[in-house]
Amino acid sequence: MPDLPLIAIYADESCLGNGREGENPGGAGGVLEYMNRAGTLSRHDYWSSSPHTTNNRMAIQSVIDAFTLIARKGKRFRVCFTSDSQYLVKGMSDWVFGWMSRGWKRKGGEIENLELWQEAVELARPHKVSWHWVRGHDGHPQNEYANHLATRAARDLSNSDGLVASEFEAWLEAERKKGRDHGSPSPFPESRTFQPIRPYASFLQ
Repeated sequence: MPDLPLIAIYADESCLGNGREGENPGGAGGVLEYMNRAGTLSRHDYWSSSPHTTNNRMAIQSVIDAFTLIARKGKRFRVCFTSDSQYLVKGMSDWVFGWMSRGWKRKGGEIENLELWQEAVELARPHKVSWHWVRGHDGHPQNEYANHLATRAARDLSNSDGLVASEFEAWLEAERKKGRDHGSPSPFPESRTFQPIRPYASFLQ
């Protein structure tokens, strides 16, 4: 496990008019951080959108997008994934194990967004993952930036079509000039303290 490269992903979701009748566009966005061997931190962004969706669906989509993109690198990673969605973090770190043990059933009935959960689990399965929750809109710079990406994607119905060079630093500076001080960015996770959850079993035949 220590030989696997470590990355940090901060993701968020948005749904304009969530819960209202009619078309509710949504977005998912995230910033991926990686520390190279020289100790230099690099960041890349991603985002996607859907013309008719919900917050919960886009939260899971933020995972699907991220792990689809890192899969293109052809490597396994240790991943620290951070979101302000308790639905997502509890789902991926706890609920899915019970659902899988019961053949993708839950005690209270059908699983909402079942196909998205299954896709997220299968994409995350090759990696070592730790899931972290942060309070939304609470001054966490990377989370606030991911929210910016997701909200913009929902508004514009845009997609990054892959990882792109991050504009995090420019965004943070612009926010400070507007009097919105989000504090210092969270430091890159320490390799020695990384603690993944238990592995996901394969459910595909």
